[in-house]
Amino acid sequence: MTISVSINVNKSVYVKDPKTSNLGERIVSASIDMIVDLGFERFTFKKLALQIGSTEASIYRYFESKNMLLLYLTSWYWEWMRYRLSMALTNIEDPTERLSRAVQLLTNEVTEDGQFSHIDEVKLAEIINNESAKVYMNKSVDDTNSTGVFLPYKRMVAEISDIVLEINPKFKYPHMLISTVVEGCHHQRFFADHLPRLTDTIPGEDAIADFYKTMVFKAIQQ
Repeated sequence: MTISVSINVNKSVYVKDPKTSNLGERIVSASIDMIVDLGFERFTFKKLALQIGSTEASIYRYFESKNMLLLYLTSWYWEWMRYRLSMALTNIEDPTERLSRAVQLLTNEVTEDGQFSHIDEVKLAEIINNESAKVYMNKSVDDTNSTGVFLPYKRMVAEISDIVLEINPKFKYPHMLISTVVEGCHHQRFFADHLPRLTDTIPGEDAIADFYKTMVFKAIQQ
């Protein structure tokens, strides 16, 4: 039996929900390809319109700016990750095993899901590694936060932090630990691709995932 999965993004991010039309899905799909190829700074709605054979005006009917489009992509990613986390932890009672699986999910290299034909999850993960900090490392972050758009990310960190506290109720920094794993992993993936002397690579191993799993369990051991 095929299960239909829908990823819902905070309405404040878009003017019109892109998943409601073929054009909207084409905008999202092409934007992922172009941001990966060009970088966010060089990406524009004018270039996107040419790529999809449409107009800038049609894109603005979905997103008021390219910054909001990037916010949509990052929000979609975190909602998708929360869905994957829920699936990975279903029927797993042992908190140590749940934490191990959760950290693995956060730090392993992303593979294609296949359930969302207009989303290339591998390329989207590259955007998260390279560009996602731009949506909150800015002066308007408090206003953006007030809309609730970061809730999927916060909830995921909270859910995994709760598992940490199941294992060690006296550990004082569960949220700090998990958010450090998430953001640090993004940085290390970026370093591995572009600044390899700032990280460690081991042939035949995913050193980044192994490092963070080791770090988490050493940090919380009683």
